[in-house]
Amino acid sequence: MASTVVSEKRPGYGQLLRTPGALSFLIPGFAARQPFAMLTIGIVLLVQHTTGSYGSAGAVAAVTGVSMAVFAPQSGKLADRYGQRAVLVPGVLVHSASVSLLVVLALAGAPLWALFLAAVPAGASVPQVGPMVRARWAAKLDGTPLMPTAAAFESVTDEFTFVVGPVLATALCTGVHPAAGLITEAALTLVGGLFFAAQRATQPAYGLLAAAGRADGEPHRSALSVPGVRVLIVAFLGIGAVFGGMQVSLTAFSEEIGNPGANGLLYGVFAAGNMLAGIAMGAIAWKSGPRRRLILGYTGLTLAASLLWTAHSVVLLGALGLVVGLCIAPALITGYTIVETLIPASARTEAFTWLTGAVALGQALAVTVAGRLADAHGSGAGFLVPAAGTALAFVTLVALRGKLRPRESSRVAARVTARGVGHRVPVTVD
Repeated sequence: MASTVVSEKRPGYGQLLRTPGALSFLIPGFAARQPFAMLTIGIVLLVQHTTGSYGSAGAVAAVTGVSMAVFAPQSGKLADRYGQRAVLVPGVLVHSASVSLLVVLALAGAPLWALFLAAVPAGASVPQVGPMVRARWAAKLDGTPLMPTAAAFESVTDEFTFVVGPVLATALCTGVHPAAGLITEAALTLVGGLFFAAQRATQPAYGLLAAAGRADGEPHRSALSVPGVRVLIVAFLGIGAVFGGMQVSLTAFSEEIGNPGANGLLYGVFAAGNMLAGIAMGAIAWKSGPRRRLILGYTGLTLAASLLWTAHSVVLLGALGLVVGLCIAPALITGYTIVETLIPASARTEAFTWLTGAVALGQALAVTVAGRLADAHGSGAGFLVPAAGTALAFVTLVALRGKLRPRESSRVAARVTARGVGHRVPVTVD
């Protein structure tokens, strides 16, 4: 492992937020991705209200998730080629229209197949604001010690979004109208997305360079052609299996013990663990390389997830959920850090959307499988889905960890940047 010491002080969140131009895309970026966390729960609550079936509601939501996972990387690829604004503006218009159509069809009592058809464009057009924000950070901080801090900050932001979004959607659907959650989601996506797209000064320049076919002196190619990206996709599928399996199984467990309100508490503890670990990840000066951190984090995640099915009390399940959450953030953050070193700048947004899409796909598959297992055999069987998903991903990650070595140009850039900045922090390049 190569390492260069360049600072006495670890760059932290304060220094990150003082990056010139950062707040101009962070604030609208947060507003624009908040609706993403409202979409699935909004669909479930509306469709369940109009059909009376949680199975049908879950199926429509799963179609949306799968559609997003399939089309999100294509959105990222187009953003790399033509710039984020060119993709985001038509995307938010299509998404708002598709979600509005889904609401109208559901309230009109349309057949299930019609809801499935509307769910496809609704999922396919979900704006990939999170990956776009990460790409803007990468364009500003490429090769600097602040990149891991930015990755941690984004993970915390994502977790905060997934805590606030479902609560807001549920409150609107139960307190105002069953369709209020989705209507708000469509409106926030439109307004927030257009506001974010208007921040053209911070749009990565390589999105325009890629349109000409070259960036950083390298020919443009798909992020999926990089073996290490494919390995990380498998790892993120396992993480998605944790999210999806936990959502369904915690709900089933709460109903089994006769305390449906415990679901919100248990999932909140799980999300809090993720947020706390994400904050710590950005504050610690790591001496080990990102590959090692990813393997260690995923080991902890796999072990913790494998014990969930044994929990038979709220206290024990809450404690295990907290540990699982604490292990997810290191795996997510390190994965995003690694992928930035594997690919040229011309495919960066696409790579981030592949990882985001993998989480969504893993979540959609886990919701479906865990739901069937929970219906047939109880919540304990549903918790086997996170265990199996992380175990399979862990085996793949360990077997193919050699594919996660950074590109030589990334190693050189890290060493050059480390020598040039006025700090002394350990900068590992492998």
